[in-house]
Amino acid sequence: MDETNTLSLAAAVDPMRAANRQAGRMVFDWQFATPEGRDVSLTSGLTVPAAPLHRIDACDLLIVVAGFDLQGQSTPQLMAGLRRLAGKDTMIAAIDGGPWVVANAGLLDGQKATTHWEDLETFANNFPDVDTVNARYVAAYNRWTSGGAAPALDMMLHLISDRHSSSLARKVAASFIHNSRPAPTDPQLRHPHPNMRSTLTKRAHQLMEAHLDQPLPIHQIARQLGQGTRTLQTHFQTEFGTTAKAHYLTLRLSEAHRLLIQTDMSLHMISLATGFGAQSSFSRAYKAHFGQSPKVARQNKSRRS
Repeated sequence: MDETNTLSLAAAVDPMRAANRQAGRMVFDWQFATPEGRDVSLTSGLTVPAAPLHRIDACDLLIVVAGFDLQGQSTPQLMAGLRRLAGKDTMIAAIDGGPWVVANAGLLDGQKATTHWEDLETFANNFPDVDTVNARYVAAYNRWTSGGAAPALDMMLHLISDRHSSSLARKVAASFIHNSRPAPTDPQLRHPHPNMRSTLTKRAHQLMEAHLDQPLPIHQIARQLGQGTRTLQTHFQTEFGTTAKAHYLTLRLSEAHRLLIQTDMSLHMISLATGFGAQSSFSRAYKAHFGQSPKVARQNKSRRS
């Protein structure tokens, strides 16, 4: 679809190409499709030539790759096309913004699904009949969904393993020098930390990210993880050289900065979304961390754009 991220499209297609090469024969055969009879532009500026979906009569696997302007592109014509192809023997995989489009067509009702972490809450609110989970990808019967490009690669390797063999999937992974295979159920992290080695700090980090709007007391996080507060603090000092409370505040401020730069949310709403009871306390904490007030940061962003 228009405004698809190039990496998301590559993550869907290139594992199949690599599987053919590694198998020495054609184990996957695919064709591209576009919603309408016009070219599709990716976010990088690359163009996918027009190949109207209505010309496809049937398929074994339908992969929907989307990025932005999801509601605007979910036209009645596209919804009808997706439902037409979604027979009982057709598997549907949706990547990045793709789950939103598939859900708009009613094809995820009663299913467990995920989407990109930026849209998880809105997705869950818009589609109450879908069991929305925060996961890298979900492989549920014949409806597979992925949160973005990196987990889409793992999802496709899972597909190769299921449809052909785990040996072929390993060869494809090796061809991409892709050694790490996180569990599909691992949550998507908004602000992953590159030096996170301790399982305890990783689980605490995940809990913190899940409660940015209503921060949990550190002793409650420790209790939920079956540890004492002192043990948790020791792990954070060893791993990051800071306290658990300071790490939590950094996560909240990082999310506030993302909302400030990438959305049009008011400063008041951003302060509430990141656990600050008042806009004034949010502004003080933001300025202390980033060296400028939220208002100035947004003004600078407007000038750059």
